[in-house]
Amino acid sequence: MKASTIAAVILTVSVSAAAAQSTAHDPGIRQDGLPGAGGPVPNLPTPLTQLFLSGQTTFEKVETVVGANGGLGPTMNLNSCAGCHQSPVVGGTSPATNNPQVLFYNQSLNHTTNSLPPFITLSGPVREARFPSDGGVHDVFTIAGMTGAAACQISQPNFAQAQANNNLIFRIPTPLFGAGLIEQISDSTILANLANPQKSAMGVSGHANIILSGNTVSGQPNLNGNDGTVSRFGWKAQNKSLLLFAGEAYNVEMGISNELFESERNETPACQFFPTPNDTSNPQLTGLAVLSDIEQFAGFMRLLAPPAPSATVPGGAASIARGAAAFNQTGCALCHTPSLPTKNNSTIAALGGQVANLFSDVAVHHMGPGLADGISQGQAGPDEFRTAPLWGLGKRAFFLHDGRTSDLVVAIHQHRSARSAATPASEANAVINNFDALPATAQQDLLNFLRSR
Repeated sequence: MKASTIAAVILTVSVSAAAAQSTAHDPGIRQDGLPGAGGPVPNLPTPLTQLFLSGQTTFEKVETVVGANGGLGPTMNLNSCAGCHQSPVVGGTSPATNNPQVLFYNQSLNHTTNSLPPFITLSGPVREARFPSDGGVHDVFTIAGMTGAAACQISQPNFAQAQANNNLIFRIPTPLFGAGLIEQISDSTILANLANPQKSAMGVSGHANIILSGNTVSGQPNLNGNDGTVSRFGWKAQNKSLLLFAGEAYNVEMGISNELFESERNETPACQFFPTPNDTSNPQLTGLAVLSDIEQFAGFMRLLAPPAPSATVPGGAASIARGAAAFNQTGCALCHTPSLPTKNNSTIAALGGQVANLFSDVAVHHMGPGLADGISQGQAGPDEFRTAPLWGLGKRAFFLHDGRTSDLVVAIHQHRSARSAATPASEANAVINNFDALPATAQQDLLNFLRSR
């Protein structure tokens, strides 16, 4: 048995043992009758409100192989941005039930040319699949057999073989609420927060992500390669901006080429039905229709307000307040920084000079072999992940980068992992030990606090 496998077994046993010692439990998806998200940031002038609404409409658009919404594929994970980002409202993440990938398979795909992989289930999360052997996304479905796909005969990846070779990992959609505020946090603010001496005292380090280029000096603070600025979006903080995030997702998740990613991911001649790039700006149109889809996506995400927390649900105001104190005392806040300020000056006044209550340091951290996915992106290594923002957590159904659990207690314990021969220990180990040392009532308060976000 490999060392990493042994470590994972030990981790599972320790997590189970720790969970068994406490009566604290995940309160579950917050049931307060309100989505708490989905609207634009306040105080927008009318033109920006119109951009938000137009961007949302485009974000919800269902793509097809040919026709007015043509360009889908040749390979894809779903046919709409809102399909992946739909819970609790558009801009969120996977719904708790009725996985839209299963519905897409049942309603739109030809079952003689596409099969439903076992890791896509009706009660599970939306997932993209990656092969650590090449680091890339291998789309779940193809357009073969779909209306308008004519003679396209490409096949799905061999996921069964990849899984048998331990060469298959998953990612789930990240929520997009408050993304415009995260985009407006200055690099200097992020780097200054990482210099907090309390972090090193708890074994927490972390760094901002960098995409190495020929002229970048290795060993400097991790910054985006060519322009020397901090990347901040995606599970490994691999994307610098919301426009880049939108362009990449359009190409990778739906196979739609655009002005940032002009090449089809699969260039099989018989599977090309639309001029490339599929999505471009069009100066012959008027108003917001001039903008390309990815510009409208970016506008929608940039103007999407952060989620509104609850002051009383679950557990009541007193429990939530005690949980907030425990969150800080245990050291959770060392990575999940409760708030960071945005820059005073912004082209969108409503985003400037604000406090982003994101509960993230926007940095990547070693999480150990228990969470390692074997994928490197920039200088985010095989076991490193961006600290996931916790705002909106109260409405999330699935946790961690691959959606492996719906139980918040399990997700917390999965942050602890001993080192292996190939992977350092998780930076969160001491923090999780502190959590387990809390009385069950204090653990419950902390869980109630998290679900109130």
